[in-house]
Amino acid sequence: MPARPLADCPRAVLAGLAGVLTDIDDTLTRDAVIEPAALAALEALHAAGLPVIAVTGRPMGWSVPFAQAWPVRAIVAENGAVALFRDAQGALQTEYLQDEATRTHNARRLAAVAQRVLAEVPGATLARDSAGRVTDIAVDHAEFAALDAARIAAVVALMRAEGMNATVSSIHVNGWFGSHDKLAGARWIVRRLLGRTLDDEAARWAYVGDSTNDQVMFAHFPCSVGVANLRDFAAQLQVWPAWVTAGARGAGFAEFAAALLDARR
Repeated sequence: MPARPLADCPRAVLAGLAGVLTDIDDTLTRDAVIEPAALAALEALHAAGLPVIAVTGRPMGWSVPFAQAWPVRAIVAENGAVALFRDAQGALQTEYLQDEATRTHNARRLAAVAQRVLAEVPGATLARDSAGRVTDIAVDHAEFAALDAARIAAVVALMRAEGMNATVSSIHVNGWFGSHDKLAGARWIVRRLLGRTLDDEAARWAYVGDSTNDQVMFAHFPCSVGVANLRDFAAQLQVWPAWVTAGARGAGFAEFAAALLDARR
């Protein structure tokens, strides 16, 4: 069922939130650059004492400068596999969900699948951020390249036939070995950094996203929010968020943050 307007969300729901989880691409950013309204919203949430954790399909390497610069508690990259956060002294720390032996073993498998995709799906290209990836591969379908729905489906099918998890974001098809996903990554980092069990307080966290790879998060959090450009994927969505903003991308995230902070006053 399509989401209801964020303006209809009860103030009590927003006032009861203890933290925010958010996607990055096309939720905070436009063309891979954070929108000023979204950055200001992150700063306002931080000033209010609300932890914000970004959960993204982007790679570890790409995420480093943003984990250092943005007022977020952490960035969980590569769909739950890598966490980047600043310690008490402000130094950036990187931790992995999988141990080194598993990552090394999977690296060879990932490379082999990537070669199959490039050889078997016409026009397929690896994402330009691939050099920064540690635990997954990404095929560009809408950032610097264009793949139609049939070829996107072919990439997903090939990845899954190889035993991988595969999801489609607004810009990439991501594939990885392992049972983790955005939700597993969020559970891990909330426990790791805050000492809290996310499932015990799911109603006190919001998730904000924009694409089909956010559906596991939309399903889990009662206060799930889609920015307006989520409607671009209406035909592919099986799980809708509870609410949708009037604004798209960073403006939509800022709209949500303003409503949350207003409800807390």
